[in-house]
Amino acid sequence: MFSLGKTFRRYTGLLRSWKAVYIVNNLLNSRRLQHNRELYRKHGLQKSIYAPIGRQDFSSNGEGAPWLDRPGALASMQEHPQFHRFPVAWRDELKKFVEQGYMILRGFYRQESIDLLNEEVDRLLQEGQTDFNYTQRKIMDAFRESELVDQRFFRNPDLLRLLDFTLGRKVVPFQTIHFVEGSEQRAHSDAIHMTTEPQGYLIAAWTALEKTHPGNGPLFFYPGSHRLPFLSCQDYPSGNTRWQIGANSYRNYEEAIDSLIKKHRLKKEFFYAEPGDVLIWHSNLLHGGSPIKEPGATRRSMVAHYFVEDVICYHEISQRPALLDIS
Repeated sequence: MFSLGKTFRRYTGLLRSWKAVYIVNNLLNSRRLQHNRELYRKHGLQKSIYAPIGRQDFSSNGEGAPWLDRPGALASMQEHPQFHRFPVAWRDELKKFVEQGYMILRGFYRQESIDLLNEEVDRLLQEGQTDFNYTQRKIMDAFRESELVDQRFFRNPDLLRLLDFTLGRKVVPFQTIHFVEGSEQRAHSDAIHMTTEPQGYLIAAWTALEKTHPGNGPLFFYPGSHRLPFLSCQDYPSGNTRWQIGANSYRNYEEAIDSLIKKHRLKKEFFYAEPGDVLIWHSNLLHGGSPIKEPGATRRSMVAHYFVEDVICYHEISQRPALLDIS
């Protein structure tokens, strides 16, 4: 199916800000939005499944939060039979996820698997089956072009089992992003890009595809920041109108996040990883990419995002429903 998302992969012009463009794309991808009909009825949302959508359309007050975001989560988790089926090291990391908003799986993938993945992404680039998007940093959804990316990494059974348990519901693989260089992205929460109703039903798994060090722009995050309130376009001067996305919406969002970090005196930590290490984070954990201090240094990585079944998924910044492949 035709997608304006592919057309805009390198496009940075004015059309990216017009909501009507995304409505057209939604209509062209109607099949991937049909699951929202019943969900909209369930949430009392009286609008077209093709129309812009944002936090302003909902009135929930935190009801229906993921089980590990609720009071007493640590005790509830340790009483769950499945918790004790995970390796001891994973159990310790799950406890950290509840308290700090992230967990680390050291050596989750073997070096041979990482080598195969890097070779596969190089092949996809060389053969023109995928490319960098308009950021010139991100390779979007390589899993659509590669069974290896899709089955051995994106849908890795052990990883999915852990993510299902963490969110308390079956996860739906949504997207992959590959990086050759570090993102150098300012601190942000994934929940502003990949938003759910109820809130919190998104999770990310970041895999190191080469060693990270202070010179190649390591990923950073703020432990415990997942407990801050979810930020939406209503909470900062987005500049959004009925017809357009604000020209400085994302920049103003980043400034709002910086203010929160200073206000709460959050402590930054860096993730220095070996190939095959996996970092899993909560949808609201503040994180980003450090500046690249060594010119030309690479920091190959893959991040995968997952929603859960039966929640409304949308992009708060661009006010558009997420296109999902749900049968």
